[in-house]
Amino acid sequence: MIALLLALGSSLAYGCADFLGGLGARKAHVLRTVMIAAPASLTVELLLWPFLGASFAPATLGWGAASGVASAAAFAMLYRTLAIGPMNVLSPITALISAMLPVGVGLLQGEHLGPAGMIGLPLALAAVVLVSAGHGAKSARPSRTALLLALGAGAAIALQLVCLHQAPADSGVGPLVTGRAVSSAVTLAAAGLMYRRLGAEKPAYAMSATAGVLDSVANLLFLLAARSGDLAVVAVITALYPAGTVLLARGVLAERIHLGQLIGLGTAAVAVSLLALS
Repeated sequence: MIALLLALGSSLAYGCADFLGGLGARKAHVLRTVMIAAPASLTVELLLWPFLGASFAPATLGWGAASGVASAAAFAMLYRTLAIGPMNVLSPITALISAMLPVGVGLLQGEHLGPAGMIGLPLALAAVVLVSAGHGAKSARPSRTALLLALGAGAAIALQLVCLHQAPADSGVGPLVTGRAVSSAVTLAAAGLMYRRLGAEKPAYAMSATAGVLDSVANLLFLLAARSGDLAVVAVITALYPAGTVLLARGVLAERIHLGQLIGLGTAAVAVSLLALS
């Protein structure tokens, strides 16, 4: 039960971070947004270090660094995907890919689900698609570039989660600190190489920094959830993060929650209950 609650918290934090990051990427080049978000996320993890501890064994450094490279790619591709849209087509693709790959890894590593879990898992995957698909998704046609970005973002998110899960359980926030340091370095290096192509638009500083902070919180909650539960279950609950985006858009931007999304939210509630029983 603790793992499910942590995964739900991670999902909500990811959803809020994506909402702010996507809006920020509409105001300036996506790398300008990530240049602020990634260091802000690193700052949070450094502040957590004295309280949660950290070790930096070779395995921690290796898996943490791999998660950082994946995180940098995920930041850039996801925010760019959400910026160019259509969100109601691309968001379900990204979320589903980010759920299915870790689920597959968990099952291949020998994780087993009870009867309730075997029903709850596919229900949760269906909920991921329903809750992140808005009105008119069938008629929207994303460009090939947008579709590839969505697939890439989902794969990068999945790889980041798998790498964090593989890090030693006694490493504290070591994998998070290492990963975010690497992703910040990669992001800043990419921004330096592409400086002339970033444009003159100023980024939304507060919005981008808040997205980074929330992403850091989401990573921490996912790491704690994965250490106390099965990756297959934790990953699919975490992948419900579009629900946070949808609810935030409803509360802040007064966007409608469509029937399919309401069905998705209800399906998610049933799925989480079944996974808790498993």
